Amino acid sequence: MKAPHQLLTHSPLKACLIFLLSALYMNPLFAIPKDANVDEAKVPKFTLPDPLTMTDGTPVTSSHQWSARRRGEILDLFKEHVYGRSPDGLPAGLSHQVTQTIPNFLDGKATLKEIRVLFNGKKDGPKMHILLILPNHTKKPAPAFLGLNFSGNHSIHPDSRITLSKSWMRPKKDGSVIDHKATEKARGASSSRWPVETIIDRGYALATIYYGDIDPDFDDDFKNGVQPLFYREGQKKPAANEWGSIGAWSWGLSRALDYLESDPTIDAKKVSVLGHSRLGKTSLWAGAQDQRFAIVISNDSGCGGAALSRRRFGEKVKRINTSFPHWFNDRFNQYNDNENALPIDQHQLISLIAPRPVYIASASEDLWADPTGEFLSGKYAEPVYALFGKKGLGCDQPPAVDHPVGDFIRYHRRSGKHDLTAYDWAQYLDFADRHLIKNK
Repeated sequence: MKAPHQLLTHSPLKACLIFLLSALYMNPLFAIPKDANVDEAKVPKFTLPDPLTMTDGTPVTSSHQWSARRRGEILDLFKEHVYGRSPDGLPAGLSHQVTQTIPNFLDGKATLKEIRVLFNGKKDGPKMHILLILPNHTKKPAPAFLGLNFSGNHSIHPDSRITLSKSWMRPKKDGSVIDHKATEKARGASSSRWPVETIIDRGYALATIYYGDIDPDFDDDFKNGVQPLFYREGQKKPAANEWGSIGAWSWGLSRALDYLESDPTIDAKKVSVLGHSRLGKTSLWAGAQDQRFAIVISNDSGCGGAALSRRRFGEKVKRINTSFPHWFNDRFNQYNDNENALPIDQHQLISLIAPRPVYIASASEDLWADPTGEFLSGKYAEPVYALFGKKGLGCDQPPAVDHPVGDFIRYHRRSGKHDLTAYDWAQYLDFADRHLIKNK
């Protein structure tokens, strides 16, 4: 298996374009293209598919009907037309091993564990590394937040004892990544997005994984991630209706939950899956497929995440498929500038999480991710939650900035730009307290 930086020599122009587009997309100062619509008055008229009408036209009137039939119909449509079908079963030999334990992390507040997950049981094969930080002051097992990170486990906290990732990384001009490898300068570079001490002080564990361990985030025809572990004889890439990178990253989150279920220090029935931006899309898809996740959190996930595709506001389906052709399955391309032909929309993705709590968050200056479209996905998922007697947002219009609303479906529009901030985390911790701790 060739490393991604070796493959790049075979298609330098393609690789450079992907790098440039992704770097722009992740830049908080990202400028919205002139041809993108960010005017509510120009949002086209559309009709959303009804989550409570089955494919044959039968109305859904009970939670039993939803769980037994309709949920499966919608999930299958998302697999077929958007995210792709993930493989059944696990690769032979998949195993995990604890590689490091530090009982006095954070000046004794926490215990740090590092867990290596060998996807095929081979040390020189594909693998991911879980960083798990546990509170020492609370009774075990502990509830946990689980999320993928963008820059390596070492980036979430500056402690030098956290293993520096050896996985392929996107190039950075600040010296934190050289020749696609992380340097010591990368330690703690993303700590503002991961308030580790706050999470620990609130009594939660934190588990995180570098998303590139599972599938490197560039268009490499799926040669370097987990996909080849499942190829049939003669297969060289996923079929048109099979998983892309978001599907693979979501699969990795479920494999991390498999480990957490085996760890007696974690209450695996109280694990909240969280993601920001493209990893917010990932957390939603992981939570939709894997009902073991107790809470699902989407932070600024936008197109292909919480935002309604039919609104064609900010980033559209065509733009995301063009900029990141590896994220979704190939069939999603037929909906470029053709969103109304989609048999589903993202409010139905939110509905797949019912009756579990879901939190959708936006940022006031992040028009590219369509905050209103994200709110509306939660709003239009309310009828499904109502089947289970669960309250949704409780309002018809997006709330004022920095004023969260809702119960089992919750939403806020934070002031500021595309980012994961201390304000966001404060809301997610309170949300978990309410649904996992105080109500149990």
